[in-house]
Amino acid sequence: MIDDSHPLLLGSGSPRRREILTTLGLPLRVAAAEVDEAGRADEGPAAYLERVALAKLAAARRLDQAVGAGAILVADTSVILGDAILGKPRDEADARAMLRALSGREHQVWTRFAIADGGQADRACNADQGRAEALHAETVMSRVCFRELDDDEVASYAATGEGLDKAGAYAIQGIGAFAVARIDGSYSNVVGLPACEVVAALRATGLLARFPLSPARSS
Repeated sequence: MIDDSHPLLLGSGSPRRREILTTLGLPLRVAAAEVDEAGRADEGPAAYLERVALAKLAAARRLDQAVGAGAILVADTSVILGDAILGKPRDEADARAMLRALSGREHQVWTRFAIADGGQADRACNADQGRAEALHAETVMSRVCFRELDDDEVASYAATGEGLDKAGAYAIQGIGAFAVARIDGSYSNVVGLPACEVVAALRATGLLARFPLSPARSS
């Protein structure tokens, strides 16, 4: 169970996910769970996200930082355009290509997150599959519509480098907000972690006894 003595282990190096959880007031420990995120032939978005999230969960359980954690949380986010999965761009040219593809169109942002009890960190995982059981796993989808972008906007934004480490080559919480005409669904999900669903899952699994953990203080 999550408390000050047994923090939530976020098995991700994403500063956006860390910021979301910190804003929620959850005691936090961060350690990136590194896995191969390359897609496989004929693997659809749902299967891809399920596989990568479980691989991250297995990797997170093996981290030294998992010892003493109240719970373990991992996540993976992908931008889906039609049937294509847009991950992080390889370089600036790839970022420009992604932004042109997204321009004037609606796409989906899927985040798959998985939660495990920190007390299970020392349990054996299925090593040949790189998988681990989760107490809760869920995929959250948001729809995002880009306005039409001209070539100068595409080139100028890609050149900022903001989107080079982000799925779909843009950051809705940064300069990339200029491109977003409309969003349907969880905003924090587009940033990288669906805050509402994560808190609900931690509560439902009994890993978070109460929320918020600290009473609000008036100024």
